Amino acid sequence: MRPHNALNSDDANEAQWEAARGAALGAVKWGAASAVLGGVGWVFSPLYRGLTIQFKVYLQMSGMIVGSMIEADYRMRQYEQHVRMQRRIAHNRAMWGEYEKEIMEEEALAATSSSGKKE
Repeated sequence: MRPHNALNSDDANEAQWEAARGAALGAVKWGAASAVLGGVGWVFSPLYRGLTIQFKVYLQMSGMIVGSMIEADYRMRQYEQHVRMQRRIAHNRAMWGEYEKEIMEEEALAATSSSGKKE
């Protein structure tokens, strides 16, 4: 049975941590790309050089936030796919275990039936 508060489950906590790791990684990657683009803008664009420091910080932060969202979403989708696959594997193992148990019981029943006929 599922808990009443599904956000406090182990699966939800793992998903939250995975999204947080993705967000941090995305912020670093896209922040570095934004910094490189800012440097290119500083060297080649008089328009960019004329912008206020506040707007330049805003542009840098915007790149980092977009990167965080994209990477967190990507990581969440990967994690969901992983969890589905693990659940599918567990379900298949349980079904095969039941099937093997059934076969073993039928073989044991057939063995006792055939040994009873020989006597």
